[in-house]
Amino acid sequence: MALFFDAEWFDARLAERGLSRRVLAAAAGMSEADINLAFKDQRELSAGEVGVFAELLGVDAREVADRAGISTPTPGQASPVDERLAALERRVAALEAELARLRRV
Repeated sequence: MALFFDAEWFDARLAERGLSRRVLAAAAGMSEADINLAFKDQRELSAGEVGVFAELLGVDAREVADRAGISTPTPGQASPVDERLAALERRVAALEAELARLRRV
């Protein structure tokens, strides 16, 4: 598992497919500045970007996440913050439903 963004690995995969960083950025909806920051390990990839990179490079999303750094999420992997937010949203929805029920009584 890479501790930092493995730019050499990504560049090699891009070269194998005849692609450039610009194409990778465009496919992921990133600006050239964003892709350059990611390759310099100054910006983390989102789970969605990991998924796009994996598809374009023809590798597993876990491989992309590992090569992008240890804290990069893979698609479908919720972070603890995302899980807490989802739990809070469920509680708010339940409270709103209960409040609506009480207003009808």
